Amino acid sequence: MVVLGTAQDAGLPQIGCRGSACEAARRDPRRRRLVASLLLADPRSGARWLFDATPDVREQVERARGHPPTRVDEGPRPPLFDGVFLTHAHMGHVSGLLQFGREAYAAHDLPVFGSPRLIDFLTSAEPYAFLARAGYVAPVMLEPGVPRPLHADGAGRPDLSVVALPVPHRDEFSDTVAYLLRGPSASLLYLPDIDRWPDGATTLLAWVATVDVALVDGTFFDGDEVPGRDLADVPHPTISTTLALLADAPLEERRKIVFTHLNHGNPAADPSSAATERIRAAGLRVAREGEIIGL
Repeated sequence: MVVLGTAQDAGLPQIGCRGSACEAARRDPRRRRLVASLLLADPRSGARWLFDATPDVREQVERARGHPPTRVDEGPRPPLFDGVFLTHAHMGHVSGLLQFGREAYAAHDLPVFGSPRLIDFLTSAEPYAFLARAGYVAPVMLEPGVPRPLHADGAGRPDLSVVALPVPHRDEFSDTVAYLLRGPSASLLYLPDIDRWPDGATTLLAWVATVDVALVDGTFFDGDEVPGRDLADVPHPTISTTLALLADAPLEERRKIVFTHLNHGNPAADPSSAATERIRAAGLRVAREGEIIGL
């Protein structure tokens, strides 16, 4: 897995933002954060899959260059990915699909995976429906809870798979899923958006116990960083809440958790902040753009 982005849907800096973090990111490109996305790359087959098609997908295609090193691009317009897995239909997770259409890359039958309700959205709501009608993308429905094999070993047994797990979130256009990925040696949970931790620490720790790494929703640190907005309209479990829920959890379980999808005002977006140090002291961490997580 290659971390292609770690920001909330509108990135860092965010449009119209004059806060210190946004202004610092404008002055210093190293402080920028692209919208949350992952690349799954298999060096055995040369295949690769994108998780969420963000507004920053143009730059993320460049970040994906060379992953995996065994990938061979042939022809004048080779496939950029072997498929795209979408978590839900909010701006930061689907709008990048438009870059695969007529006005941009003009992909050919790019598989786009999603839940039944998400696929219904993509095939009925314009301009996404046009991408499917014109053959730029090929929507593929995933049945939640059913693993989809992506590679098999020499005996034909799947050793790389992905499964969609329904999670509660603002579902104006589609429902929302997390993705559980299992590789030959390790497993990873990708959960960039959720409204709350159902049943608190019990559910969160149950999910974390099944994987080696969990990239989870870290949108807000404590809910005070979005002036002029009512967070009831954009519910997410704050990092502070998550840290409190896990205070008594075993350290080996806390170390699995990596925060992603950080809002532009989240102080944890700054590696030198007190918020980041608090996360580290608790045994957790914030995802680093460009980092590689082995499966």
